[in-house]
Amino acid sequence: MFTAALRCLAAASLALLPLTAPAPAHAVETLPLAEAVIRLPVEAESRDGYDRDAFRHWNTGDDPSDGCNTRAEVLLDEAVEPPTVGPRCRLSGGRWWSYYDQVWVTSASGLDIDHMVPLAESWDSGASAWTAQRREAYANDQGSATSLVAVTARSNRSKADQDPAQWLPPAAEVHCRYAAEWVGTKLRWSLAADETEVAALRETAAECPDQTVTYEPAA
Repeated sequence: MFTAALRCLAAASLALLPLTAPAPAHAVETLPLAEAVIRLPVEAESRDGYDRDAFRHWNTGDDPSDGCNTRAEVLLDEAVEPPTVGPRCRLSGGRWWSYYDQVWVTSASGLDIDHMVPLAESWDSGASAWTAQRREAYANDQGSATSLVAVTARSNRSKADQDPAQWLPPAAEVHCRYAAEWVGTKLRWSLAADETEVAALRETAAECPDQTVTYEPAA
């Protein structure tokens, strides 16, 4: 009788496991750039209905209590020499490295926060079907260090909403890194790529045999 009772207790415990076990974490993947490009779904893009205001940014950031919005939090995170934070998160001083054009910047006002995959490009590639909440999460994504990047305003505005078939950073030595971060962002958010974009990424990947892509799927 005692053994039967133990069996019942064990069965009851097993039955409860699915209810109490933690949800599995999203797995971080690292793979060669060429292989990562192959994983991109290839689809035609459409900008029908695009409105930049469909992506709410900049919001209160990862820490709503710090008084800084996403833009300021990224600037603080990427500063090589930290700026002074004044009232209402006003930044003064500091030093940043704009990797697109290999330039040092000593004023936060001289920097833009670039969406690695621009908002318009994300819309073309699948974000048009997202909820407003998911678009906001994308526009303020600090869950990956490569989704948002502080660069000179000049280089960011030169890029605009172009993909790697149309634009690469002016510093040729960072093309491998840039392509990897572009592909990683698209994989993180399950965004597609058109044929011209994929062809350009394959060409870049062929020149970057040692470049890897690390990404974690967005929640």
